Amino acid sequence: MPTSETLERFIALVEENKHDVAIEEFYTENSSMQENQAAPRVGRRLHVANEKKVLSRVKTLTSQCVRPVFVNGDKVVIRWIFHFEWKDGTSMHMEELAYQRWEGELIAEETFFYDPAQRLPIPAKGSE
Repeated sequence: MPTSETLERFIALVEENKHDVAIEEFYTENSSMQENQAAPRVGRRLHVANEKKVLSRVKTLTSQCVRPVFVNGDKVVIRWIFHFEWKDGTSMHMEELAYQRWEGELIAEETFFYDPAQRLPIPAKGSE
């Protein structure tokens, strides 16, 4: 079960848009990450590489934890709101729930629940 201090450090890194650093510091080596009902991705190294790939496409990013954060033993649920401005001029606004299972101070499993329609790029203003 994570301490409140650990959760706050994790949330702070994500809100600072250091998603890749948060993964490196707070996920187990063999952690799994899953988007809705898709097959899980396994391995911290893969998660970090995937996150760096996403971040390389970002012009600006806002990451916000919507409180309260729900904690019950080793289970944690965080509501996130992200706004991406992509380098190609499009944007994406996304709200999701992250359902996590922690092993001590590290995340072992995480599933993201969101409406996939949110992932469709929003054209830049004036480009319609």
